[in-house]
Formats: sequence, C-alpha cells, structure tokens
Amino acid sequence: MQKYLYFTIFISGMVSLAVEMSASRLLGNVFGTSNLVWASIIGLILIYLAAGYFIGGAWADRSPHPKTFFRILFWAAVLTAVVPVISRPVLRFAANAFDELQLGMLLGSFLAVILLLAVPVTLLGTASPFAIRLSINDEVSRASVGRISGRIYAISTMGSFIGTFLPGLVLIPTIGTYRTFLVIAGMLLIVSIIGIWRTEGWKTALFYLWAPVLLIVLLVLGFRDSDKASTGQIYETESAYNYIQVLQQDGYTMLRLNEGQGIHSVYAADVVNYFGPWEQVLVAPFFNPPGYSPDSVERLAIVGLAAGTTARQASLVYGDIAIDGFEIDPKIVTVGREYFMMNEPNLDVHVTDGRWGLEHSPYRYDIISIDAYRPPYIPAHLTTQEFFQIAHEHLTDDGMLVVNVGRAPNDRRLVNALTTTILTRFADVHIVDVPNSFNSIIFASIQPTSSDNLKANYAHLATQTGIHPLLLETMVIAIDNLQPSPEATLVFTDDRAPVEWITNNMVIRFLLSPSMEALQ
Repeated sequence: MQKYLYFTIFISGMVSLAVEMSASRLLGNVFGTSNLVWASIIGLILIYLAAGYFIGGAWADRSPHPKTFFRILFWAAVLTAVVPVISRPVLRFAANAFDELQLGMLLGSFLAVILLLAVPVTLLGTASPFAIRLSINDEVSRASVGRISGRIYAISTMGSFIGTFLPGLVLIPTIGTYRTFLVIAGMLLIVSIIGIWRTEGWKTALFYLWAPVLLIVLLVLGFRDSDKASTGQIYETESAYNYIQVLQQDGYTMLRLNEGQGIHSVYAADVVNYFGPWEQVLVAPFFNPPGYSPDSVERLAIVGLAAGTTARQASLVYGDIAIDGFEIDPKIVTVGREYFMMNEPNLDVHVTDGRWGLEHSPYRYDIISIDAYRPPYIPAHLTTQEFFQIAHEHLTDDGMLVVNVGRAPNDRRLVNALTTTILTRFADVHIVDVPNSFNSIIFASIQPTSSDNLKANYAHLATQTGIHPLLLETMVIAIDNLQPSPEATLVFTDDRAPVEWITNNMVIRFLLSPSMEALQ
C-alpha cells in the first residue's frame, strides 16, 4: 500500500501544478498574460495550497485512514473537472465585457473564476500532509519521520515538475484548455477510485464510477461551442503560446490573440492599405538622404510576423525582395497561410523566437521591423540595449529599424524609454503616431537622418512613375503625424527592463482617466 500511496502523491503533485498552468491559459485567453494576471493566479493558488496543508494535517489527525485520503482526492478531481464547465459561460461573458470595456463585469468575472479554483486546489493541498500522517503508523516510521516526509515532498515535487510542462507543451495545443482540465481531473479520479477499491473493496468503489462516466460524456460531447462569441468569428484554436481567433467583418479578415485587444494581422482581397502600423514599415528607408530609391531595398526582416500583413505589403511596394519573417508560434503561421494568403514566394518563415532568430541570421537587412506585441505588452527582451545592438549589427550601412510601441493618449513613457534606449546604439530616431490608435512607430537609423529627408523623398517619388500608391499614401500619413523629439528617460538593459511595470501603470492610469469614461 505504501508504494501506491507514493504514486498517488506523485499524481496529486502533478495535477496541482497542471491546474495552475491550465488556469493561466483559461484566464489568459480573456484577460491576457501580464504579470498582474500571473501574480494573481500564482499568489492565490499558493494561498489555497497553504490552506490545504493546514487543513490536511488537522484532518489526517482526526481521521488517519486511507479511505479518507482517497475520498478527499476523489472530490478534488470532481471539482477540478467542474472548473471549465462553470467557468466557460463566465469567461464568455467576460470576453464580451472586455470588448465593450465594461470594467466592473470584467473584474467580477476574473474573481469568479479565481474563486472557483479555491476548493479543488485546497483539497489537493491536503494530500502531502495526509500522506505523511498515513506513513507514520508505528514506532519505526516515527523514528524516520524526517526521511519519510522528505521522500513524500520530493515525490510530490517531481509530479509537480511534470505538471508544469504537460498542459502547455502537450495537452493544451492538442485538445484545448477545457479538455485539459478534464484529462488531468480524470487522471486523479482514476487513481483515487483505485485507492478506494484497494482500501474499501470493489462494492464501495462501484458507487464512485458515476464520476468517470460523467467525464467521458463531457470529453466526447461537451464544449462544442466556441470559447468566445465574437462577432464574425470563423476560426479559433489554441497553441502552446496563444489563444488564436480569426474574424471576418465587413469584408476584412482579422487575426486576434488571447484577450483580443489588438488586431495582429488583417487581410482583404481588394484592399492593400489598412491605415495601421503594418504599412508604416514601408516608409522607413526614406528617412535616408533625398533620392533614395525603392529599388535600393533588397532584404527585410520582420520580428513578429503574425499572419504576414507587412510581408504582403512590402512585396507589393518593393517587389520580389527577400523577406525573413520570425514568428514563434507555428499555429499562427498555419493560420496565416490558410486565412490570410501568406504564401509569398519571397517570404522565408522562421518559427523561432525573434531575438534568437535575428541574432543567428547570416544576413544584413535594409529594414528590420519589430512588432512582437502581446497587447499592450512588448516582450522585455526585445526592448534592451543588447537587443538593439543585435539589430544594429544586422542592418546595412543605411538600414533602418522600425519598432511598433504602445502608448496612452497622454502617457508616452514607454515610447520615451524605448527611444532613449535605442539612441544608445543608433544615430537618430523619428516618431510617428498612427492615427486613431494607441500605436507609435519608432524609426531608428544607423547614419544621421532627418525628417526633412522623408519630406524630400516624398516630393521626389510623387513625380515618378511606377511607384506603388500604398507607399505614397503611407508616406503622407507618416509626414502628417511626425512627433517632436522624445524626452530622454530610462535605458533598458537585459538586467533591468521594467517594461511591464511601466505598461501596467500606464494602463491603470488610462482606465481611471476621463478619457476612459468618455469611451464607456
């Protein structure tokens, strides 16, 4: 029986961490994956586990019987399986509230799902102290209490190690978040029912078989509806990195990720200008001295390829140039090819982290575009001196860096910090605010450049034949929305880049501002 007790502890440890990792995706699909969301999930689950340790120790002293132990884990499994069933309508409601910026309902939905985890995680927390009590049943074991306790916590921790990787790398990309909860609950359920059979006999165990039958029904028949009820949704899936949506509205196909507060790619068969941040990449080389020709652009790198909007536009404007697109999520690449016509023969897609991919690229580029947002956050490792040094080394002598960065209407701290950091490695920067958005585009040059160059290049190109209208239209937008030189502030390094702290503070200020009240 002792060996089976150890095996049960391994499974309970695995399930407890698997629940935590699955809960992060459950909430991240609606509320995003900021450090605020992660801190809430990790902090509260640690509190639930602490409560479980306390309760489990006292419970074991009152009823030091294996049958009590396995019954507790049975109900922990059942309640874990209930989490996605109850949370789904709550999260669909929250997704609609997020789309409409109804903050009260959004916060209430978040708390409801977090509290829904309280009972099953607390019951899971009782396992280790209960197992220790069951293992100390004679004078010999009492003399070895330290060794036994250490063994049980080591076995539980090894299970937790497996539970850390199992959801994100295997289950969620394969079967989705909701069925992941059911699978991990089913593992614990089988173990607990076998334990009940071994300690109380098969007749008692038969009574508990309704639970796995219910799980099988939910696995086979449940969750046929979409995770979100977004207008125009035609496709959704989950990957190891993202919840992915494809929407069709007013003739446009749009890519949304996770909480859906940003459009990452857009496509329409008869439209090439979407008046967003994508086409601004095309403008970058024309900050070079007047007379710069589109024919001079030979190679483009896009860090944050998404579904290929910028690559498609660059192919229209610059022709058959070589484009390296770095995208970490292979499922986004698949979606891009299927729904966004991302099939340009000159586009070479690299499924890898953008910083690593750019650093190991053998090429130098005329333009490097950095657009790897998970709105409103930009990955910290793409904001530092060290990263911008990598970008500098991979640009041609007159190459340009383009960075898409978020801001609030009256809060440009992230823009200012990024430009301050970039200027430690580049000669000049120029800022363009994308109209009707919270996006600013930072253009950085290796050689000294001037915004007057952009105006002069536009005046020259406007008189030429064979220039794609998209380039001229976008140059006008850039010229009309040029911003003054930014304030010098923080320099981000690999050691210290408080990107999320600044972004969180910026978002909170915006939500509490009169501008937010006007939107509601």
